[in-house]
Amino acid sequence: MSNDRLNGLKCRECGTITTIGPKYVCEDCFGPLEVVYDYDAIRSRISREKIAAGPHSIWRYLDLLPVSEDCIVTLHEGMTPLVAAPRLGKEIGLRNLFIKNDSVNPTFSFKDRVVACAVSRAKEFGFDTVSCASTGNLGGSVAAFGAVSGMRPVVFVPADLEPSKIVGIGAYGPTLIAVDGSYDDVNRLCAEISATKKWAFVNINLRPFYSEGSKTLGYEVAEQLGWRAPDHVVVPIASGSLLCKIHKGLHEFETLGLIGPVKTRISGAQGSGCSPVATAFAAGRDEIVPVRPATIAKSLAIGNPADGIYALDIIRKTGGAADSATDPEIIDAMKLLARTEGIFTETAGGVTVSVLRKLATRGKIGRDEVTVAYITGNGYKTQEAVAPTLPQPPVIRPTVKEVERVLGS
Repeated sequence: MSNDRLNGLKCRECGTITTIGPKYVCEDCFGPLEVVYDYDAIRSRISREKIAAGPHSIWRYLDLLPVSEDCIVTLHEGMTPLVAAPRLGKEIGLRNLFIKNDSVNPTFSFKDRVVACAVSRAKEFGFDTVSCASTGNLGGSVAAFGAVSGMRPVVFVPADLEPSKIVGIGAYGPTLIAVDGSYDDVNRLCAEISATKKWAFVNINLRPFYSEGSKTLGYEVAEQLGWRAPDHVVVPIASGSLLCKIHKGLHEFETLGLIGPVKTRISGAQGSGCSPVATAFAAGRDEIVPVRPATIAKSLAIGNPADGIYALDIIRKTGGAADSATDPEIIDAMKLLARTEGIFTETAGGVTVSVLRKLATRGKIGRDEVTVAYITGNGYKTQEAVAPTLPQPPVIRPTVKEVERVLGS
């Protein structure tokens, strides 16, 4: 069972440790809970060789995930490409730039990593319904994993979600409910429902287990770089959990002796219309002031990020930075990544590339630093954002003369 390498759930505020279960807040101070591990037990069973011989998915890191092997629900998520990006690097002035392309996961976003952990744990706990509050990508993943797990998927989304994401969720056949409100409104509603129904809400009562899946983005990059941590990473921020867990994953590898000392600087990227973490960083504040989202990067549109203060602390402690991108800058960066490296990203990836370019231009990223930009979703999910800015193709008669005319013009 998975519990033989887990020490329980620890409050990130007061440090109280409680038993493993479907819960997410401390009973003493209402702080968020996080899975803690018995690293001595794990150290005796893990090695680079064992990992390399494991499945080509996140489950090669099973020893560091809060799931029992016999309860795994998988779509073969993870082990996505880490690709050198010399053309993009040349344009923005970075010599050692890599793109971690998580847009090629089974449902085309990094959410497959976290949902695989959450749904597997829901199966272990004996739930029959799996649910979530989603800005789109999570909903598609919960619908897909729910379909193959035998549990009933129920997905709640804001009513103004991109149509392509609605289709991407609905294709798996879940119960899909659109809420007239922002993501924060949807999340509050789901929190209320979780108190009355015995459902597994992956990003509420299963959040401590769900969020652990993001650590694999730290593990994979270190492994793919030849068992070393990068010098700098740029990570999109929605709730802030992804940034925190990449940091945790790298340091777990260090703790276990799988890589050397981690000196990675971690920077965060947000859309200008929803940038509470970047705003706090720029102002030198420790608190996160909630905002009402107004950005085309809807998958990052969380105005009151649950892990915002922790992400802000990591950015500062590691010597990173945080910045934001306007809607036009997001679209331009989506095109830039596609034009230079052949990767079509969704709007969240446009945020990451735009902020990457800003930080490089300002000298916040060293020219020779081994830098990784995390691309978390596929551009076909947010075609609506970029479509109006693309030229319409000419329509011609099927003759060589017509082709020459078009080429000449």
